[in-house]
Amino acid sequence: MSAHCHVDCEDCTARGPACDDCIVTALLGTSPSGVAWDDTERAAVDVLSRSGLIRPLRLVPRPERPHPGPVRRAG
Repeated sequence: MSAHCHVDCEDCTARGPACDDCIVTALLGTSPSGVAWDDTERAAVDVLSRSGLIRPLRLVPRPERPHPGPVRRAG
């Protein structure tokens, strides 16, 4: 495991339909700056998830963009 796990709701591609049963939303609400968990906190969430008490963390971070600039959307 890494030193910490940073969960940023703004960058989660599962945001919206997955928020209702997300452990981060359930425990902390949404945070504009995200949430940072250390190894101990992440391990606790993993234990709760493996035991079936909570759903697994479903964070799906957006990939880093190779270069900054405006986002273009079709449509």
